[in-house]
Amino acid sequence: MPAIPRADIDVRPVTEAEFADWLRAVKTGFLQTPVVLEEEVEERRRGRFVPGRYLGAFDGGRCVATFRSFDQRLTAVGGAAVPADAISGVTVTATHRRRGLLSRMMARDLAAAKERGDVVATLIAAEYPIYGRYGFGPATWMSEWTVDVPRAGLDARRAGPADGGRIDLVDGEEVRELGPELHERLRRVLPGAVDRDELWWRLETGAVRFDPSWKQPFFAVYRSSSGEVEGMAAYVVEDNWGDGKQPLNTATVKWLSGVTPAAERALWHYLCSIDWVATVKSGWRAPDDLLPHFLPDPRAARITSLADWLWVRILDVERALQARTYTGEGTLVLEVAGVDGLTGGRYRLDASADGASCTPTTESADITLGLGDLGALWLGDESVVRLTALGRVREERAGAARKADALLLTSRRPWCPDMF
Repeated sequence: MPAIPRADIDVRPVTEAEFADWLRAVKTGFLQTPVVLEEEVEERRRGRFVPGRYLGAFDGGRCVATFRSFDQRLTAVGGAAVPADAISGVTVTATHRRRGLLSRMMARDLAAAKERGDVVATLIAAEYPIYGRYGFGPATWMSEWTVDVPRAGLDARRAGPADGGRIDLVDGEEVRELGPELHERLRRVLPGAVDRDELWWRLETGAVRFDPSWKQPFFAVYRSSSGEVEGMAAYVVEDNWGDGKQPLNTATVKWLSGVTPAAERALWHYLCSIDWVATVKSGWRAPDDLLPHFLPDPRAARITSLADWLWVRILDVERALQARTYTGEGTLVLEVAGVDGLTGGRYRLDASADGASCTPTTESADITLGLGDLGALWLGDESVVRLTALGRVREERAGAARKADALLLTSRRPWCPDMF
């Protein structure tokens, strides 16, 4: 059934005076208890409120739909940070569905992002079918592993990392001191990663608490043999004494960052060697994460969740394709079908290891694809050959799909460690 627009529902930027009502509508939309604490309102307003970036739909003065966007830096293939329009807090109250409210808010935000000069827009999709119609495509995926610690086969008698490094437990203050620089080092080399603001670190370490059920995690830091911080992990432990004779606790990783494989290996070995811990849950990881292969028995780690994660909408095709690097060399002409008049057209990509240029062209296209599929391909995770087999990309010239894959695919899969 098509959406039924209501002209009397006002879609507009939220004022600071309306922020508490907007936040209450967000909680209602996500089926959370719609209780808004004054300190939460003040902290969020002070830390993140930017006039014009919070949108609401108002029916008779009541906020019935919400939308938020904020500035973000997203790492492209090769390490360049591109300006992104990050979208979050998208809800429509159950009483006001199918009235075109999301479409109105999305159109307004994307037009403003294009005007600002953002290269892409990003979001984490709660529901798969919604965002393709706005030109978004799933550009990264995530996996979660559950590790059977006894089966993993690690030597419980070992004293620490075999490479001469060390693991230290630290408090939240030290995480706030060391974490931002470590994450920036990781973000600069990880396609799909995004930046983290100060409020993120304060929330993750308990300096700011909005959720009454929040539990203080343990924080572990890995330092190399030279003393340099190269990895960090946050985890919580759930007590389980089984029959009362043997502890069978579960350690759940909230996040784990390592800028070297040695750091990741040391942190996973540490987590799988904690006394009384029988199970380790990895939290969100890259779909090709090395975790299982850090264990003597990789089968001890089984995938318990696999899903699409970061969705990307290209706002500027030329800048997006020029921002990333390419392992191969060649020319590709793409016909990109736009969805809203903001993006689309025919482009010639000339790529090499030295850089790339992308310009509008009237040459015959090699492949034709939708804007959402270009978003799925941009970070190097999806395959043009696969999308052609699915009927989502049309090959206009024989062999063009394989040629495109040779240019676009990456050796390791991109990954976004964050939800926003």
